[in-house]
Amino acid sequence: MYGICSTEELDENKKMAETESLADWMANLKEKFTKIPLSQLAIPGSHDAMAYSLDMDSSVLEPKKIKALDKMFSTFIRPIVKKWGTAQEKNISEQLDAGIRYFDLRVAGKPESSDLFFYHGLYTTMTMKEGMTELEKWLGRHTKEVVILAFSHFKEMSADQHTDLTNFLKEHFKAKLCPKPQVPSLKDCWENGYQVILSYDNRSIDDPVLWPRIEYWWADKSDPKDVISYLNNQKQKGRPEGLFVAGLNLTFDGNDMLLYLTKSLKEKTMTAYPRLLDWVKEQHSGSDKESVNIIAGDFVGVNSFAQDIIQLNKADSGP
Repeated sequence: MYGICSTEELDENKKMAETESLADWMANLKEKFTKIPLSQLAIPGSHDAMAYSLDMDSSVLEPKKIKALDKMFSTFIRPIVKKWGTAQEKNISEQLDAGIRYFDLRVAGKPESSDLFFYHGLYTTMTMKEGMTELEKWLGRHTKEVVILAFSHFKEMSADQHTDLTNFLKEHFKAKLCPKPQVPSLKDCWENGYQVILSYDNRSIDDPVLWPRIEYWWADKSDPKDVISYLNNQKQKGRPEGLFVAGLNLTFDGNDMLLYLTKSLKEKTMTAYPRLLDWVKEQHSGSDKESVNIIAGDFVGVNSFAQDIIQLNKADSGP
């Protein structure tokens, strides 16, 4: 006899199918989208991608005013910094499974450690090497997916550490690295075995596989209406050449200290997301569709963020 699935089982099966589809969404695109430059695709991105494992035992790196207070009031300060510094909830593999293909990566050295770490306010518990190893293993299981890694906002790093970091990345990803400067299509990447575009925002480092800084439209606003207004104004100026990012992430503006003490970045972001995702869905037609590329946000993978962006590649796509 055939069994009858419960509603819970059907929901779980649907969720698993959606996850599998997002994990390989590039591989599943219609052929026409595999032949255009990646700069013309709509790509979901993760802002402060590694800020899901912030270390309460680490010292505060930023902002400067808070950093000074941390020396005297760390027990009080660090929980607050963690609430506002935690910009993601999913780990790197879960973000990849959720369809994220652009990662904003911020790296810092620690005086007491030879390792490099990610950071956002606080250092992460995960080292840079651990994060990149996890990502490389995922790529090995999804060989037609391509990621864009944007290393920037370096702190507490010497010239030798920059050299060590770039040497590690080149050795770690090897033939998976796509050389600059022409933005490839997915087809180009598949034919050459490329899976990683590596952007490194440090002018003292020059290498054929290290791409320059990718332009990031950052509103620096705490109100989603202001973020949308800023992005629409940027669009009117015309799209940049090559890859670029529209940031949906909000910023704490410092004007409401009570909000800072009692709320968190997640609460603020999740409240704003319905309005922000409405903006994403509006980018599906006409000239608007040509004005987006990478769209990055906080707390990716906990709502329809990635699906809505990926859907822009399918809207009005024809056969």
